Amino acid sequence: MTSLALSNLPVVSNGSMDAYINYVNSLPLLTEQEEYDYAEKWRQNEDAEAAKYLVLSHLRLVVSISRNYLGYGLPLADIVQEGTIGLMKAVKRFDARRKVRLVTFAMHWIKAEINEFVIKNWRIVKTVTTKAQRKLFFNLRSQREDIGNLSEREANSIATSLGVTRDDVVEMNMRLTGSDVALIGDGNSDESAPIDWLTDTEHTPEMIIERKASENLQTVGIEHALSQLDDRSRRIIESRWLVDSDEQLTLHDLAAEFGISAERVRQIENKALQKMRGSLETFVN
Repeated sequence: MTSLALSNLPVVSNGSMDAYINYVNSLPLLTEQEEYDYAEKWRQNEDAEAAKYLVLSHLRLVVSISRNYLGYGLPLADIVQEGTIGLMKAVKRFDARRKVRLVTFAMHWIKAEINEFVIKNWRIVKTVTTKAQRKLFFNLRSQREDIGNLSEREANSIATSLGVTRDDVVEMNMRLTGSDVALIGDGNSDESAPIDWLTDTEHTPEMIIERKASENLQTVGIEHALSQLDDRSRRIIESRWLVDSDEQLTLHDLAAEFGISAERVRQIENKALQKMRGSLETFVN
């Protein structure tokens, strides 16, 4: 409002809510003529004093409407404060020449401001995004027979009366009866937090890099090391270490294949392994 600021009105706080309600209930109501005169002063001259009287005389209306939103778990003081902003917007646009009392005109503005506040602050994650969902959000509570529970008959009945689908009703009921859960626990509870379910200890960046390096070593690195061996040494290593256990050859099998002693096969094997180890160290570095 151009000339009327919130600082001109009493401040609402949780600690003094009862005192505030007593205060607004003690403020005198305006007669129809007084309301018209003040409204004209504001409309014609932007008389802040006249606007203040219009607002103050209707603060009890804000409190009355705000009580209807207590079921959403938000502080009454905050709801009243938002409703007061809606009342001020109504006063700014009020035209008494239309022969409508301010109480009738202001109700829409007060509810609209509170509705927006509730939608934005009721959940961390935005619950309502469409016009149909807004209508369902603010009507579902009053139409349920039992808080939290919703029978199939009720869901269909509410869907018909509000002009939405049965699935929309069921989904909104789940949102209304659910609650926000902290992603990270407070550390004071033995119960696990969602972050515990999402944590992947097997795929950390370090482990992924280490696994890739290991895979590279076992494929490209081994092939590189084998390429440094002569054919006989490579055949011994491959048949002893790089095949399935049921296909592995013994020292005696290889001794018979190459016409040498088993001891000589073992020596060739050890020398080949040492050479491969040196090749792999060079490959890694």
